[in-house]
Amino acid sequence: QVQLVESGGGLVQAGGSLRLSCAVSGRTFTQETVAWFRQAPGKEREFVAVSPRNGGSTLYADSVKGRFTTSRDNAKNTVFLQMNSLKLEDAAIYYCAARSGGTYLYASASSYANWGQGTRVTVSS
Repeated sequence: QVQLVESGGGLVQAGGSLRLSCAVSGRTFTQETVAWFRQAPGKEREFVAVSPRNGGSTLYADSVKGRFTTSRDNAKNTVFLQMNSLKLEDAAIYYCAARSGGTYLYASASSYANWGQGTRVTVSS
């Protein structure tokens, strides 16, 4: 069973930046496709970005494209989400999720069996 632990959330002013981390353990990291989702109060969980396990193109939600970047450090078993030019509507709890094997980049939450506990991002005006 894989374990995921997010960190890096906090309070930031609109226009600012944050970098979230997702530490992955319990399975071979290079076998894991790791995605980021977020959930704002009263809203459904939504896809943000997904990092392929074997490198290559990354998939982003239209709402974050050009502002957010996901990357991974295989030596540290960690996936990052760099968030720039944050907007008020980016405020949410951010979760990382993993699925093992395959190369397809899934944007559906139901495609991921393993989830972290989430880290809160608050954006102030």
